[in-house]
Amino acid sequence: MRLSICDANLCVGCQCCMFACSRRSGNAGLAESCIGVKSAGGISNGFKVVSCRSCTDPPCTRVCPTKALVPKEKGGVKLDKTKCIGCKNCVQACIIDAVFWNHEENKPVICVHCGYCVKFCPHKVLEMIN
Repeated sequence: MRLSICDANLCVGCQCCMFACSRRSGNAGLAESCIGVKSAGGISNGFKVVSCRSCTDPPCTRVCPTKALVPKEKGGVKLDKTKCIGCKNCVQACIIDAVFWNHEENKPVICVHCGYCVKFCPHKVLEMIN
C-alpha cells in the first residue's frame, strides 16, 4: 500500500493531513510532517499536495553517502536516522520536493505510507492504493 493524492483540486489548504502526520510521531507542530500542502500560486490556483510517490529507483537513496536511506522492495524508502549525517543530499535529489526536513533533529522526514493522514483529510484528497 502507498499514499496517493487522488484529486489535489479538492484540497482547500487546511493542513489537517500535515498535522495528523506529525501527530503520528507524537509531535504537536509540523516538524515531523511527511506531507506538504503549498499554495499553487494564489487563491485562484488552489494548492499543491506533496508526498513521496514511492519511486522504484529513488534518487534520494543514490545520493546518500551513509546509506541512511535505502529503497523499499515495492517502492519508497526507509530511513535509518542513526546513519544520517544531515547532509541534505536527499532533499536536493528529490525531483518532487517530497523529502521534508526536521530542523530540530537536522534529519530528513519522508512518508512511510502508513495512511494515517488519509482519515484526517476532510475533502478526500488522499487515499491508500496498492
